[in-house]
Amino acid sequence: MSGFGKGSHLHLIDGSAFIFRAFHALPPLTRKSDGLPVGAVQGFCDMLRRYIGRDHGRDAPTHIAVIFDKGSHTFRNDLYDQYKANRDEMPEDLRPQIPLTRRATEAFNIACQEMEGYEADDIIATLACRARDAGGQVTIVSSDKDLMQLVGDGVVMFDAMKNRVIDREGVEEKFGVGPERVVDVQALAGDSVDNVPGAPGIGVKTAALLLNEYGTLEELLDRAEEIKQPKRRQTLIEHRAQIELSKRLVQLHCETPIKFTLDDLEARHPDPDTLLGFLAEMEFRTLSRRIAEALGEEAPTIPEPTAPSDGERAAPEMPAIDPEAYVTIRDAETLESWIAEARERGYLAIDTETTSLDEMRADLVGVSLCVTPGAAAYLPLAHRPASSDDLFGSDALEEGQMDMEAALALLKPLLEDPAVLKIGQNMKYDAKVLARHGIEIAPIDDTMLISYAQHAGLHGHGMDTLSERYLAHQPIPIKEVIGSGKSQITFDRVPIAEATKYAAEDADITLRLWTLLKPELHRARVTRVYETLERPLVPVLKEMEMQGICVDRDTLSRMSNAFSQKMAALEDEIHELAGEKFNVGSPKQLGEILFDKMGLEGGKKGKTGAYATPADVLEDLATEHDLPARVLDWRQLSKLKSTYTDALQEHINPETGRVHTSYSIAGANTGRLASTDPNLQNIPVRTEEGRRIREAFVAPEGKVLVSLDYSQIELRILAHVAGIEALKEAFRDGQDIHAATASEMFNVPMDEMTPDIRRQAKAINFGVIYGISGFGLARNLRIPRAEAQGFIDRYFERFPGIRAYMDDTVEFAKKHDRVETLFGRVIHTPEISAKGPRAGFARRAAINAPIQGTAADIIRRAMVRMPSAIAGLPAKMLLQVHDELLFEVEEGATEDLIAVAREVMEGAADPVIRLDVPLVVDAGQGANWAAAH
Repeated sequence: MSGFGKGSHLHLIDGSAFIFRAFHALPPLTRKSDGLPVGAVQGFCDMLRRYIGRDHGRDAPTHIAVIFDKGSHTFRNDLYDQYKANRDEMPEDLRPQIPLTRRATEAFNIACQEMEGYEADDIIATLACRARDAGGQVTIVSSDKDLMQLVGDGVVMFDAMKNRVIDREGVEEKFGVGPERVVDVQALAGDSVDNVPGAPGIGVKTAALLLNEYGTLEELLDRAEEIKQPKRRQTLIEHRAQIELSKRLVQLHCETPIKFTLDDLEARHPDPDTLLGFLAEMEFRTLSRRIAEALGEEAPTIPEPTAPSDGERAAPEMPAIDPEAYVTIRDAETLESWIAEARERGYLAIDTETTSLDEMRADLVGVSLCVTPGAAAYLPLAHRPASSDDLFGSDALEEGQMDMEAALALLKPLLEDPAVLKIGQNMKYDAKVLARHGIEIAPIDDTMLISYAQHAGLHGHGMDTLSERYLAHQPIPIKEVIGSGKSQITFDRVPIAEATKYAAEDADITLRLWTLLKPELHRARVTRVYETLERPLVPVLKEMEMQGICVDRDTLSRMSNAFSQKMAALEDEIHELAGEKFNVGSPKQLGEILFDKMGLEGGKKGKTGAYATPADVLEDLATEHDLPARVLDWRQLSKLKSTYTDALQEHINPETGRVHTSYSIAGANTGRLASTDPNLQNIPVRTEEGRRIREAFVAPEGKVLVSLDYSQIELRILAHVAGIEALKEAFRDGQDIHAATASEMFNVPMDEMTPDIRRQAKAINFGVIYGISGFGLARNLRIPRAEAQGFIDRYFERFPGIRAYMDDTVEFAKKHDRVETLFGRVIHTPEISAKGPRAGFARRAAINAPIQGTAADIIRRAMVRMPSAIAGLPAKMLLQVHDELLFEVEEGATEDLIAVAREVMEGAADPVIRLDVPLVVDAGQGANWAAAH
């Protein structure tokens, strides 16, 4: 065919959409010969094969091209430097596949086009306009909403995934306007994916309504004063420049200076040798056979793989675990050979051995390496002999070890090499240990977190658990190596031969687990969770934990003394109420006083014959008598003293003068972080004494502590997922949500709201999220159970969406044995169909998990983005406590820090989800944590 014109039909394939669809929808695949990731390439090729091979009828392409993006910087970044700034980094195993998809397109003999400085959408727009002007037809193979502005006058879109044509009617269904007004709608609504700002508070539906009333965007902005709704009118007037910029960002460029013509895109049959040769090079056996059959050719011979191929699941064969086969590295030449092997493979498993579980005080003893299952080694660095009569032995180093400084100097380039993946189990620990020796290990994969992303709620994620479950192998117990009790030694006293078996086995098992579990991320569809929420959080937490927070020992000591005095006074009061002296800290003696002597109801004896006196029992009794109430006060002070004011003093690091908590990433099933050694997340904030403990957390001279805290984030998420319009509107208008709830429930006008009514609504708001019962609410509000149950019933009547959400969530959990957060985090619910007391707990956990988990995901996303956002400020992120982030910043820079951090936190859900309610972050600052919060 000569010349593009009437009768021609141009098909333009959105190459990037094909690539990402293939990458996220299919299981991972590596080329057997060298381990190169090729799963996305295989999926891309198969999608091309299917599209080209389908019966297009009269719409068959006379001309065809696959259009790609070329780099990340375009002219739009020059217009607005935050354009697409929120987009996540490309997954590491996708990056090397991008150029291979270009080669694949060429192998199919299809034109492949891209252009520096312009997006693929601009090239598609330019070609579509030229083809239309030449009298031809155009089919854009994509479902991207940005391309819908091109539909009409012979241009349609085709969603290959849904086998659906998108014409003018399809665009109107999507946007509420015709294709010619799509740009105007997008300019108003913005785009969280591309970080196009738009008009705050105006979504697609509202934008369509406004444009259908006023016509064009320009006319709407010129007549904004006429809009009756005050907030909407003010938004359009105040943000006009931002809206006009947004239109320039979303408007496709139809005059892209391309250096080829439509005639260059003429459809051509593939050359069998070229196409089959490429497929053979990629080792796509099944795909090669199918395409060879379609071409009438003989399929190329490809060696039979032993690893997964063409998406077929196959367990890799691995040798038996044999600790006797492991190697001890004692010299530089041997170490260099292991380093060379790791570089050649592009990955290695690594583990450190130390003298303590406290990474900030532990001494490095050795490093284990593994490059292939069964091939592992241990590099001893600081082992010391231990004699039979002296457990601590000599301080002299055992012979046959490399000098630590020299060994680490050899390892440092490898461990910091971005081209070599370092695999570990709980890598945060190893990263902190190595960082204290000047090594910033990266990039990393963590088998603990890989398992956590897939199996939260099913089992633990420690190495021993994973090894027994997935490898059917029980690792050497640490007690066999260092002993236990009084005879326990530190690892540096373990003989090197025994240390080699134990340490190298850890690295070997870690690599085997990675080989098995990493491919399952794609199958379980949690790759994004791992890549964006789990793995990138490791270096962030490492820096926070190493930074630590200053704690004033004198303040803690004064508090301990004050608590002791208050406890003594409470003991006197308790003894007076009891009519005799007894050990207040003894549950047995307390039970006898309450139930035998005083005759209070509700006493139940356990297996030991003693009465149980947990907090919930005492809380019920406190409504009847002062003694249990005073005991609760005494217990709270006792816990504050022992857990915080006394214990925190022992946690102050003598070298840094700071307290260094450790965060458990894989502790809670919902994704919430857990703080340990010491736990800084459970400091009570509802009592004056609890709040005072935060006064001991201080800023050094010349610095200030800044706290940023999400406001009622879980209630906001509940309003979104349950579709509760009354709550969503209250949040959008910035109302007091508890007062708004009370007004809805009790029909009390906002201006007549009393503190007591608001308090009841607040208790219900938070209680419902956690599945509170009438009994539990009665205890919290100290009211009769029937009245409390009436409150809950009325709540569900006023907000029926909540009950529907709960029922739907439980039904989903029962059907799939899991629930999910808005970001795709999977929380398994194996006991959701259990009977008896466990059933209620499992049901409440399933209902709460998507809400609490989504909140946890949002703050994780904020934490991952925060270091780069505040890199130019004299500030450090110190702590994460549920919905709060705490920073240390130089005086004079607090407002800058607050502005930047608040923007990151409030935009943390973007671009993955667009919440129906705004995220709001409260900020405070002060010389200590209590003042800042």
